[in-house]
Amino acid sequence: MNNKTYAGISEEYSKLDSSKIVLIPVPYDGTSTWQKGADKGPEAFLNASENMELYDIETQTEVYKQGVFLADPVTENASPEHMVDAVHQTVKSYIKKNKFVTTFGGEHSISIGTIRAFNECFDNITVLQLDAHADLRKSYQGSKCNHACALYEASQTTNLIQVGIRSMDVIETTVMDEDKTYFAHEMAEDDNWVDSAIDQMTDNVYITIDLDAFDPSIVPSTGTPEPGGLLWYETLDFLRQVFEEKNVIGFDIVELCPNPKEKSSDFLAAKLYYKMLTYKFLNEEIEEDYDSNFNDTASGINKFSKYNDDDDN
Repeated sequence: MNNKTYAGISEEYSKLDSSKIVLIPVPYDGTSTWQKGADKGPEAFLNASENMELYDIETQTEVYKQGVFLADPVTENASPEHMVDAVHQTVKSYIKKNKFVTTFGGEHSISIGTIRAFNECFDNITVLQLDAHADLRKSYQGSKCNHACALYEASQTTNLIQVGIRSMDVIETTVMDEDKTYFAHEMAEDDNWVDSAIDQMTDNVYITIDLDAFDPSIVPSTGTPEPGGLLWYETLDFLRQVFEEKNVIGFDIVELCPNPKEKSSDFLAAKLYYKMLTYKFLNEEIEEDYDSNFNDTASGINKFSKYNDDDDN
């Protein structure tokens, strides 16, 4: 991965100390069960970002001036469990630096580590999942850190809200909270799903987006495309409302499986990431400090021991 800065921005806006935002690439594709290539997703995303206009027409802003630090990629791949631990510790280290932490995968299993870190550092979080697949298996193919298990832990430890679901195994019905699941076929007939989903969120929201949430007509380059997905403007409208009404504490985007002959998916991922940053910092002046609401308290520290005793990293 040869990118020196996110989107080719100047050094002025890419230093860790002065950046409010951290972007962590995780080029991991160790448990995919159909099309391989998600490990190439971060590089394709970054390359597309370098060819993206940085003035947002909708909001008339340039969010990159808030500062975006491109962290070293997490390359641990000895096992799914080792990868999750590495992501967990890396994400948490930047949260503790009071940054707005974002992650780009890689397959969806990377989100196990990111969600774990945010759940340890923030109180009473909602995980908002945009995805074609439920990803609620307790284990799959001998691992609890398989991409098919990406949201199981979150279903047990956070307020999980699932949007766009249209593919799952029957065993996942035993775990799923259907009152907090917005199936794609129901969303197509119910204009009230946005308000309903937001009403069920707590104040602190972490967003995980599997790009197969989108219809394959606009994102064909993903590992497991499913027909009947979300479209661009309806997704942006929903996300903007979430950012306006809730405190989004971080997000990840996963499952870009780039195709050398099809670059539109790469570019959509790049634009989606940038739009989400734009919505997050829309009403914040460039020179203002970022207030993460990170719980650097005794109760927060106690939460750190929930999964890993070594919290000095």
